[in-house]
Amino acid sequence: MSNLKAIKRESSSSGSNNKLRSEGLIPAILYGGKDSNQNISIEKKDIKSLIYSDTFLSKVLELEIDGKKEKVIPRDVAFNVVSEEPIHIDFMRIIAGKKIILEIPVKFINHSDSPGLKRGGVLNIVRRKVELRCPAENIPDEIIIDLSGTDIGTSIKISSVKLTENVAPTITDRDFVIATVASPTVIKEPEKPAEEVAAEGAEGQAPAEGAEAAAKDGDASKKDDKAKEGAGKKPDEKKPAEKKPPEKK
Repeated sequence: MSNLKAIKRESSSSGSNNKLRSEGLIPAILYGGKDSNQNISIEKKDIKSLIYSDTFLSKVLELEIDGKKEKVIPRDVAFNVVSEEPIHIDFMRIIAGKKIILEIPVKFINHSDSPGLKRGGVLNIVRRKVELRCPAENIPDEIIIDLSGTDIGTSIKISSVKLTENVAPTITDRDFVIATVASPTVIKEPEKPAEEVAAEGAEGQAPAEGAEAAAKDGDASKKDDKAKEGAGKKPDEKKPAEKKPPEKK
């Protein structure tokens, strides 16, 4: 059981609460039982590691206020939407003889001793928390489920879980499932339609067709160049025929 020291706070205004937070404290309230509600604050460094655990909202803590100790359980935590830092906590006094409804986290052990998981099966968790009705003085931190001997197709129901004395699930009308050991799921790539295969084949021939077209364009350009060269040349000018001198008679 974790022990925490709490400090009384006289004011509950937003200004005074912000000042407490800037000093490393978390404003909180303690309620329940015959005593009146009490405004308190907790050192953030003393409780921060507990707040982020799965069992925090079902964990019994001992608060010390002005030398007086009492058992409490966290019921709610408010977080800053930007920084995600805890900014307020609600604690409820634990009264002996009373029963409390809590969501208790489920913990699975001995994965390596499960024949089903060894053969490639998958642990399919249906419920990570189970709501239980517990005596205030006997609150379990977690529900332990042993996977030893579980094979593919095993369905773990609440009836197979050993709960502590006087602890019972709030769901009583059925034997609900907490987890199963399922067959491995293999995803096969779907076969391509014949149209797509044909299209891919046609695309594969495109470079050859392109090369042939390029060759034709090359020949055409050569012919054009020759034509241009021919057009640039002037036709050979004919020289006038030489006149022979007249013969002497």
